[in-house]
Amino acid sequence: MMFMISDGRGDILPSAELPTGLFSFDMRVLSTWDLTVNGEGLTALSVDDLRYFESRYFLVPGEPTHYVDANLSVIRQRSVGGGLFLERLTVLNHQDVPVDLRIRLDISTDFADITEVADVQKKGKISVAVEDGTLRLLYHRENQRREVVVSSSADAAVDDHGMTFEIQVGPQGAWDTTFQVVLWSRGTEGRDIREAVPAYDTPAKVETGEALDEWLAAAPTLTCDSASLDQAYRRSLVDLAALRFQGNTRGEMVFAAGLPWLMGFFGRDAIITSLQALPFAPQLTPAVLHTLADAQGSRLDDFAEEEPGKILQEFRYGERAGYEEISACPYYGGADTTPLFVVLLDEYERWTGDADLVRELEFHARLALDWIDSYGDIMGDGYVWYACRNERLGVQNQGWKDSADAISYRDGRLPVGPRATCELQGYAYDAKRRGARLARDIWSDAAYADQLEREAAELKRRFNEEFWISNGRYYALGMDADGNLIDACASNMGHLLWSGIADPDKARHVVGHLMSRRLFSGWGIRTLAEGAGRYSPVGYHNGTIWPFDNALIACGMRRYGFDEEAAVVAGAMIGAAQFFDGRLPGAFTGYDRALTKYPVQFPAACSPHAWSAGAVLMFLRSMLGLDPKGEHLIVRPHLPRDIGRIELLDIPGRWGVVDAFGRGH
Repeated sequence: MMFMISDGRGDILPSAELPTGLFSFDMRVLSTWDLTVNGEGLTALSVDDLRYFESRYFLVPGEPTHYVDANLSVIRQRSVGGGLFLERLTVLNHQDVPVDLRIRLDISTDFADITEVADVQKKGKISVAVEDGTLRLLYHRENQRREVVVSSSADAAVDDHGMTFEIQVGPQGAWDTTFQVVLWSRGTEGRDIREAVPAYDTPAKVETGEALDEWLAAAPTLTCDSASLDQAYRRSLVDLAALRFQGNTRGEMVFAAGLPWLMGFFGRDAIITSLQALPFAPQLTPAVLHTLADAQGSRLDDFAEEEPGKILQEFRYGERAGYEEISACPYYGGADTTPLFVVLLDEYERWTGDADLVRELEFHARLALDWIDSYGDIMGDGYVWYACRNERLGVQNQGWKDSADAISYRDGRLPVGPRATCELQGYAYDAKRRGARLARDIWSDAAYADQLEREAAELKRRFNEEFWISNGRYYALGMDADGNLIDACASNMGHLLWSGIADPDKARHVVGHLMSRRLFSGWGIRTLAEGAGRYSPVGYHNGTIWPFDNALIACGMRRYGFDEEAAVVAGAMIGAAQFFDGRLPGAFTGYDRALTKYPVQFPAACSPHAWSAGAVLMFLRSMLGLDPKGEHLIVRPHLPRDIGRIELLDIPGRWGVVDAFGRGH
């Protein structure tokens, strides 16, 4: 799991604003990668984003004020993949006379953990060695050792801080070299790192390109009148491919949550992204379910917040996780992952007919359902609650709105102690209903199915009585430990439509709030309504707009028959995507559309983000009204007014493949 973030010239330089670097499994392995020609920096003419694993920079020496008549140009073409970073550097002389040049690449690393890049405080020892024309960067802490080996295909003068090339380029000539960066992690008795260095003609790029082509070819084909939708669809598929990595002991591919901050395995994100992608890439789901089942909680552990039956929330691979300086190796601090695991298992079978996987994971699904009524019900009242048990490092809010101030009363106060947010009850209700279907139809346990159905019905009855704020006609954000309603008006209640727990007579009021100016900005539904004590259009969970949140809400609206409102939300989001080059970020700001000609980026948001890429797919499902019923796929289109015609061909499922069509009304 390797990725690189550089500036517009392809350089990596220390920066407090942008976490540039080459990262691998949560560690920054290059913190400086700075190219100069005759002591001058370079200026970018153009950058080609060839594919997610490959890019190309066209550069000239000097500042923008004096490169118009440049007689020299530089091309940097790089690729990342398979634990290897390659950069081919080409210098072109556009003169009729030879030119002598000094090419310098400054190279260094701080071996920072991704969670500490803003304030690096290493506890191990960093050292540098020059050996056989290579630069070796080493990190040693206790019995662990990381090494980075940088080499060049051309002869270089290598020192502790980089490589220098004194070259002459002939008239109208060219010079090139290929830099190779190889990573190695081992204990102190590991084998020599040079044994792992592949040859320069590695086929990694070709194989990666072929894999991407196969991935895109396997997805349904979209043809449509909307350039924004077409761009967003392809970008989403490519981003999901880019975020994949081999994440379990079975060798299966799962996906990281988002770049740069969430390049690890996150249970909540993986489940929701899999749900979003089922009509397009159902092959993603078994690996996610296997990974979560293999890591399912089996004991009580306060540090990891593990409990029997509980589903993993986060797994980090970096140094700080390994040394328990953060609680993420593994971490179970999510109250929603466990019921959502059951939801995904059932939805996967509904789409694919893969009953074998449901039988294989029966034990794990039953454990998850048991967790809802045992460890999930902290207060013993039939609701799902959460309370942080790792007081030093744990997450206080353990739903998808997990920032410290995300769950608040209408006046801005924060609750103390255990909390039961509204969407958790919806997920539990949905899990019980779906578990009942699996028990009756696949596990042949009618008694268990009846029990789960009774429990779901009772949960729905009580919830609609006790979480409903009658004088405001909306569902409370949650309930506190004293039984008081956490009365902020928030997007969470839209998830109640998706899960089906909302009473129909209340759903119309919920939709009215969601589409009101307090929550709907014109670009999407905000996380918190204007007028709430903690509302801010730039508040992470207190007024920003999250595409995945909107996608679930739009599907929920269609479930309850609010087709036009769902189309408006989907249309707004597809319209917003064009301002992000087709890539919806994890979140963007909640400014009213009347104030801005475009949606404003939220700087801390991941981009790409797996469940934002998946949101585009879920909006397509919502617009076309795709719903599996037995051996058939129901298509019930209702498109935004200006979207034009949509054709989605070869939608995979238990029916084989089918096509869906729709036209904006």
